[in-house]
Amino acid sequence: MGEVRPQTGTVRDGTVPHRWTRVEDPGAVAVVAAYDAVIAGGGPAGLTAAYELTKHGKPCVVLEADSRMVGGISRTDEYKGFRFDIGGHRFFSKSGEINRLWREILGDQLITRDRLSRIYYNRKFFHYPLRPVDALRKLGPIRATRIIASYLKARARPIRPERTYEDWVVNRFGRELFLTFFKSYTEKVWGTPTNAISPDWAAQRIQDLNLVRAVTSALFGRLAARKGGVIKTLIDRFEYPRLGPGQMWEVARDRVREQGGGVHLDRRVVRIEHDETSVTALIARDAEGRLYRYEGKHFLSTLPIRELIRAMSPQPPAEVIHAAESLKYRDFLTVVLIVNRAETFPDNWIYIHEPDVRVGRIQNFKNWSPDLVPDPSKTSLGLEYFCFEGDDLWTSSDDQLVELGRREIEKIGLARGSEVVDGCVVRMPKAYPVYDDHYRGHLAVIRDWLRTLPNLELAGRNGMHKYNNQDHSMMTALLAARNILGLGKFDTWKVNTDAEYHEGAPEDAPAGRAVPRVVEAV
Repeated sequence: MGEVRPQTGTVRDGTVPHRWTRVEDPGAVAVVAAYDAVIAGGGPAGLTAAYELTKHGKPCVVLEADSRMVGGISRTDEYKGFRFDIGGHRFFSKSGEINRLWREILGDQLITRDRLSRIYYNRKFFHYPLRPVDALRKLGPIRATRIIASYLKARARPIRPERTYEDWVVNRFGRELFLTFFKSYTEKVWGTPTNAISPDWAAQRIQDLNLVRAVTSALFGRLAARKGGVIKTLIDRFEYPRLGPGQMWEVARDRVREQGGGVHLDRRVVRIEHDETSVTALIARDAEGRLYRYEGKHFLSTLPIRELIRAMSPQPPAEVIHAAESLKYRDFLTVVLIVNRAETFPDNWIYIHEPDVRVGRIQNFKNWSPDLVPDPSKTSLGLEYFCFEGDDLWTSSDDQLVELGRREIEKIGLARGSEVVDGCVVRMPKAYPVYDDHYRGHLAVIRDWLRTLPNLELAGRNGMHKYNNQDHSMMTALLAARNILGLGKFDTWKVNTDAEYHEGAPEDAPAGRAVPRVVEAV
């Protein structure tokens, strides 16, 4: 048993040559040791950090559990030539740095798309962002009068304190509009009553939006855009990779390799070794059960925090384990239907607020980019179902889910079931970190213990348990990489995407789904 170089063909072109130890025992660990920085996770955050590090000449490796693809929830999957997102991903940010980075990576492969999205409610389609004339006409004068009266009541006597998502929305829209357009959809997405959801999500997802602002945006949107007053939830144009968001991360993967870094697929991190003062190695397992030891000076995790703590060796104190196990997630699956029709509906996506169908949102991939569909005589639709891992939706067979999608697409009236000629299913566990009443306290316990491991950085949506857009994930990764490079000492937990937030905000202030903004080094 001795140290040998990998045989020809075992290392992709552009990766850093590395060493490994040949062992006869299949349960033993092959040692890989050639990187200053080791990154767990090949999604937007992990690849952004690797791109930044390798641009500055810092050797690093990304460990990605998937055996084929990178990009995490922002990947683009493919079925018989049809490319599709795992949820739609608009490329829009108020951060000039993030916009420049997207263009630096993808160049002219970014295309500009017009946004059209509607709400389906009471067997009618409503434009979203709401257009007052359209909404009032379809709701009818009686319902419209109730909505206005309810809004005025909420403004005159707001709920204090705002303890829940329901409180937050009612204060800004009125209870009647909340019941019409927010309650059923939100509960479908999160699987939790709206009066049990923390207001953080609303504060980030639909920040600064109320009924008056929605009306103003509908009537004076172009003027507001010229003055820079666009609310992120309401933007009507966005950039998008020609072949889907996964194209961005596939190119980023290749750039990392070209710049001397490594991106190793089929490497699920199963153990994080530390000596109680620093992380010393990550142990990864491939699909065949082989183990690989990645040593380094610096480490960055984008793993779900619950998995991060479970992987720690030795284990953290009991209170840290309890806090991590108490963090909750919402899972997600997409049923892709191939429809034998050139056009179905003009929207990029539709929100389904009807409680009598289980689908929550529908993507029309052809309207994101025509190049996602190889046959112009057909359309591909992505029916998105929000679920919990192990529930009846998650455990249904692919055939059962495609049939469910076929029934629901006909019930909604977007296509006849007989027009669906094929379909497939993609499951995405831990798609959304859940904000419940206790998550901040749990995070505080975990973060306090992680401070004992100063060479470990966290970044990304699940890596920080923040329900954010990919631009916020990327900014946290950029700053984490700059910490590793010694270019500053940035507190990535203070990254936010709202120009009204500032670096002096408390560490537990809402962040994510807000402008990724570079904070000053501290």
